[in-house]
Formats: sequence, C-alpha cells, structure tokens
Amino acid sequence: MKHLYTLICFILISHMIYAQFPGGGSQATITGKITGTIIDSLTKKPVDYATISLSRSGQTKATNGTLADDKGSFKLENIKPGKYRLTLSFIGYNSKIIDPVETTGSKLDLNLGNIILSSNAKMLNEVTVTGEKSLVENKIDKIVYNAEKDVTISGGNSTDVLRKVPLLSVDYDGNLSLRGSSNVRVLINGKPSGVMAGNMADALKAIPADQIKSVEVITSPSAKYDAEGTSGIVNIITKKSNLEGISGSINAGVGTRQNSGNGNLNIKTGRLTVSGNAGGYASWPQTSILSFNKLSNDNSFSLSQSGQNETKRIATNGSLGADYDFNNYNSFSSSLKGNWFQFSTDGNNFNQNIFSGNNFSFNRDSYNKNKVIGYDWNNDFTHKFKKEGQEISFAFQLTNSNLKNDFNSDFIYPSGSNFRDSTEIGNSDAINKEKTFQVDYLQPFKRIVWEFGVKTILRDISNDSKVESQYIPFNGKTFVNPNRNYIYDYKQNVYAGYTTFGFTLAKKYGFKLGARYEATEIEGAATGTTIFTPFSNNYGNLTPSFVVSRSFKNFQTLKLSYNKRIARPSLFYLNPFRNSADPYNASQGNPSLKPEISDNYEFSYSTFVKTTIINAAIYYRNTKNIIESLVSNYQTEGNKVGSLTTYGNIGTNNSYGFNFFGSVNPIKPLTFRGNFNVNSYDINVNSQNATIASAAANKTYFVYSAFVSASYLFPKGFTFETFLITNSPRRTFQGKNPSFNMWNLGLKKDLFNKKGSIGINVIDPFNERKNFNSQISGASFTQNSNFSIPFRSVGVNFSWRFGSLKVSQKEKGVKNSDLKQGDQGGGGGLGTGNN
Repeated sequence: MKHLYTLICFILISHMIYAQFPGGGSQATITGKITGTIIDSLTKKPVDYATISLSRSGQTKATNGTLADDKGSFKLENIKPGKYRLTLSFIGYNSKIIDPVETTGSKLDLNLGNIILSSNAKMLNEVTVTGEKSLVENKIDKIVYNAEKDVTISGGNSTDVLRKVPLLSVDYDGNLSLRGSSNVRVLINGKPSGVMAGNMADALKAIPADQIKSVEVITSPSAKYDAEGTSGIVNIITKKSNLEGISGSINAGVGTRQNSGNGNLNIKTGRLTVSGNAGGYASWPQTSILSFNKLSNDNSFSLSQSGQNETKRIATNGSLGADYDFNNYNSFSSSLKGNWFQFSTDGNNFNQNIFSGNNFSFNRDSYNKNKVIGYDWNNDFTHKFKKEGQEISFAFQLTNSNLKNDFNSDFIYPSGSNFRDSTEIGNSDAINKEKTFQVDYLQPFKRIVWEFGVKTILRDISNDSKVESQYIPFNGKTFVNPNRNYIYDYKQNVYAGYTTFGFTLAKKYGFKLGARYEATEIEGAATGTTIFTPFSNNYGNLTPSFVVSRSFKNFQTLKLSYNKRIARPSLFYLNPFRNSADPYNASQGNPSLKPEISDNYEFSYSTFVKTTIINAAIYYRNTKNIIESLVSNYQTEGNKVGSLTTYGNIGTNNSYGFNFFGSVNPIKPLTFRGNFNVNSYDINVNSQNATIASAAANKTYFVYSAFVSASYLFPKGFTFETFLITNSPRRTFQGKNPSFNMWNLGLKKDLFNKKGSIGINVIDPFNERKNFNSQISGASFTQNSNFSIPFRSVGVNFSWRFGSLKVSQKEKGVKNSDLKQGDQGGGGGLGTGNN
C-alpha cells in the first residue's frame, strides 16, 4: 500500500507540472495524408526513389516532403486541410507540378493514384542512378540496422544478424552483449516475449534471420521504457507490415548448418488489415568434442572428463494479427504470436574422480532435452484527439511460456568396482504467466511535448521438479530424493508510473527529461521440501533520465545523457531446479537474487557528411548487485566432489568504455563499415563471495569487440559482401570465457524485377572446426574446459515477394523490459551450456 501511495503522488506531481505549461487548450487541428504512385510514361513501370515536395498553393517554399519507395509509391502524412502545390522530380525525368492539391475536413486523406513522369532523353544519356536504402541509420536516439538489406544473413538465425549490428557482440554460445555488458533487454516489435524469460541465447537462435526487417539499439532509453536493461535495449523489428491488397513473401534456405523456411501473408481491405506469418528451422546434428579438468589447490581431489555430445535444434513460430481503424481518431489492434523450440543433447563421456586418494572412474551416457512452448497475446486501443499529436493508448498483454527440461543419465562402472551401475531421471516443468496493463498519454504544446503513463505487470511462476534414481542390481527399484522433488512458486508484481518532457531551444539544443517510479512486490515458497525458506520482499526504485543534444552544421550532433536502470532476475536465473544430467557439472538457479541497479553516463558525437557516417561515444556504467555465475565445489550423492554453477549478486562493477562506428562509400557501389568497442571490467567483490573469488578478482581488465565489412553492388542485380568479427575473451569474477572470431562471405542475385533473389553464404571456409577454452578458478580450485564444434558452413537461400506496395505498420503494444534475461553459459536450471 505504501508503494501505491508513492505512485499516486508521483503521477499527481507530474500532472501539476503539466498544468504550468500554457497552450494546452490551443485550437484543435485535424490532419490527413496524401498518397500516390509515380509511373514512367514509356515503360509504365514505377519510378523508384523520386523526390516529392509539398508547399502552399502558389508558393515554392517546401513545408513537407518525402521520397518514393522502390515501388514508386509515396505518402505525405500530418497534412492539415488546405490547398497545396505538389512537385515531383527525379534525375533523368522532367519535373511535374500539380497545383492545387486540396484536402478538406470532410476528406482528409487524398489518393492521387498514378502520376506520370516523362523522361528527359538528354539527361538519361548522361546519368545512371542507383537508389538504395542505407544499411545503417544513425538517429538521434538510436542506431538502426536495416537487416533486410544484408545479403549475408539469409538462411541463418537472429544471432547471425545481431553479430553485425553496431554496438552489439555475440559470443560463441549465442550470448548477447551491448558495449561489453550482457545485461541487455531484447524486445520483439517493441514488445517483450515470454520465451525470453528462459534461455535468451536459445530463444534468439529460434528466430529466422529472414523474418527480421531491422534492429534498433537504444543506449539511452527515456523514462517511458521499463527501467530494465542496465546497458540498454535491443528492439528486433520483424517484417510484419500493412499492405494494400494481398501481398507476402516466401523465404527458404538449405545448408550444411541448418535448413529454414518462413512465409508472410498480408491482406488489407478498407479499414481492416490482417497479417500472418509462420516459419521454422532445423539444424543438422552437431557433434562437439569436450574435455574438462578440475584440480583442488591442495591436490586433495581432481576431476577429469572427456567425450562428445551430439546436439540437435528445431524451432517453429507463427503469428496472426489484425488492425482496424474505426475512423481517423480510433484504432484497435490484436496479435497472437506462438513459439515452440527445443534442443537436445545426446552424449557419452568418460569421468575420472580422485578424492582423498580414492580413484573413481566410470562412463556416463546422457540425454538432455530442453523445450519451450509459449505465446504472447497483445491488444491495443489508440485514440487520437483533434489536436495534432495528442493521443492516449491502452494496452493489455497476456503471456504464457512453458519451459521443460528432461534428462536421463546412465552411470556405468568398470567390472569389479564397488559402485553399482545406476540411472538418474529428472525433469523440470516451469510455467511463467504474465499479465500486463498499460496506459500512455501524449500531449504536445507549442514548444514542448509531455508524456506520462502507468503500467502494471503481474507475474506468476511455478516450477515442478522431480528427480529419481534407479540402481540396476535392485531390479530397477526407484529411489526418490525428497530434497529434489518439490513445487516452487514465485510471484512478482511491478507497479510503475513515468513522465517525460521533450523540447528544443534555438533550433540547436534538444532536451528530453523524465523520471520513472517502479514499485516491486515479490514472494517465493516451496511445497514438498524444506530446503527453501519462504521469503517476501517489497521495494521501490526511482529512475531519472535525461538527454541533451546540440546540433551543428553538416549534420553534426553532440549528445550527453544519463539514466538509471534496474534489472530484475528472470526465470532463467531464479529457477531452483538442479540440472544434474552431468552430476559433476550441475547447474541451478537462485530464487534469492536481488535486482541489479546501474547508473549510466554517455557523451557521443555523430555526423553524416555526404556518404560517410561516424558515431563515437565514451561512456561510464556503475552497476551494483551485479549478477554473475558462481562456480563452487559441492558434494555429489556418492560423496564425490563436483562443480555446481549457480548465480549470485557478487558485488559492484565500474566500467569505462569507448565505442566507434563508421561507414563510408568511397564510390557509389562500394561500402566499408566498421565497429569497435573497448570497455573495462572492474569488479569489487562483496564479502559474501570473497571466499570463492579467483585470485584475479578485484583487478581491472579490458575487453573488446570489433567488426569490419565491405560490400559491392555489381551491375545486373549482383551484390557481394564479406565481413570479419572478433571478440576478446569475456571476463567474469572467477575467470574468463572463450574469445570468438568469424569470417563470412555472401553473394546475392536479384530476380524477377527485384521481387525475388537467390544467394549463397559461406562461413569460415578455411576452419572446419573451432576450439573454445574457458578458465575458472576459486579460492580452493582451478578448472579448465575445452570444446570443439564444427563451424565451417555453406548455405543457399531463396526469397520471393508478391503483391502490392508495402507500408510501414504502426508500432503498438506492451513493452515489458524490466527483466534480466538469461545467458546460455551454464546454470539457471534450464540451460546446458551446449552450442
């Protein structure tokens, strides 16, 4: 109740601030749009990328403008009723002027149909024009990577796309980081997805690259966003669209790594738009060769393992959505998205454990299967007022995800051993349910834009865990461990309110100020066991933010920003189920984790001069209660010594960093791009974890990631690209995870008048396999692991688009971005750490 009072006071204060600004009762203005399609007078084909400018009737000073797309179609929005002069021009054509063009209060939207441009023969003989949307866009508040323009990602998954996005890096296991921090929030079309509550690396691998339109990287989110993601937000935009008539696309790929396929269908008739898509992929079996060694500092025990695992992955996903515009002021949308994916590992390993002078050796045959089934149902209603830009929206989201883990391990001892052969069977069935309610209001004034909103997230997580053992000499009799058979219930409720103010001064300075208050209530309890103590915790967080920018000539911008972020642990980190498919390398979540809190400062410079884009930034991030994996010794059921990976709040991290991104076109067909990031890793370990920290803890390290690429547009629709990625080892307070590098080549040929394409991609042609080494140490042990996976791959892909012009879809929906999502690398009860 105390948090509710605080939230109400927060909203009332923001409302009183709103009341101090004049202009709230200014005259309402109704707006509409002007659309049309530009056609060549001789060929009757569309004229793509023509320039359209709009001015008052009888005048030449432009008040609005746009470019036609690759289908020759254009749309001018936010047009007030009146008479206008429309000018259409393109190199090689005679300009055309239409005056007057009139919109009225009774007919706000005007479709001009086909507009004919006649060619200028003299100019056509002198000029060759190529129109192409930029692969990377550097905007004031984010960087946008237009993945649909990338020829090397077809046939892959979303991790292949994210590896090429500026500021991002993806390691060997699919773990995503932003400027060196793994605490990054991932949204799909601006919305959260329930499947991300588990293992985010696996969830990202289940998204086909061919379904991704673009990726947005937001390093300084405003108070409107949930306070989650201490390093920032990554928003993956898929190819859902509003399309006039019937249109769609089909994509398919086959290769030595995986096979994939997906399709999109869009139908628009009148005020109703219906869209749907379905797709999936299946990987070929991948055999990994593993070795593991662990030694105590006093030589009292040692553990060695060697063997191989075969991993298979399969995933399907689909969505169905509908948008309906009741009139110019009211619209409703609803969408249902489903996901299903699983990966399984079938392994055989030899184990040798020496403890107190006794030698235990055995073979272990294991089968481990992880499966995720989930859906997200989003509903949005938006009302636009007559005053231009003023609107209120209501959103409701229902999310359900079911994360299942099943394992079966057979332990086979040498003849004459004192130990009996046995089988251990375990399963975990975790259900994550979320309900989200959200209201957002936007109010423009003469010189300022004010936003405020409220939000409620209700989470209910339940995990049913069972582990049974069977000993062969006892005719398969089952023994149940009561401490590993239980139901764990976890509830988390979040109540939030925010307000932001945006304005400009002297047309050079931009400001966006805001604050967000989030009240959190959590509780957890287990039935069927006494090993978990029931607990509850209530806390509140105020997270301010501001961005100040200064614009200069030649499209140069300086920006200074600050924001406070919070990261609550997701189900991946909380799930207490102990995955002991390998009892000597078990993993388990920690339901007692606290949220991370970070303060983020950034100073950046960006410029766009002719064909060159540059973005450089220095930043500082202070993170308290940072969550990392903890590796410690534990005693197995056979009184042997193994490794247990769990998670804990290990201390405070201070990180200083520098990031540079650049893109240049020295000649029209050729583009070079590069991205480099370096940041410090400086952990101050708290007293609770000092005993298990490595000798290298409480020191400063530097980690880096780099990306370079070159692409060339040949005549007749051929495009070639090659790129190289390299990431340094990833530090932890107990050691380091492997470095990663990759080389890729791709060639694409446009077909069917650019409505289709066929391409080939090659990954690391000279490296059949890659080796990855990890090193971890604690106060009493040191362990090293190595695994080798097949890496070289060749793939062929095909795409085909059909139907009429595509128009961008309205971005709607709930954005739950308040959870820290799980890495792939060990622990968390549901992951196995296998690639």
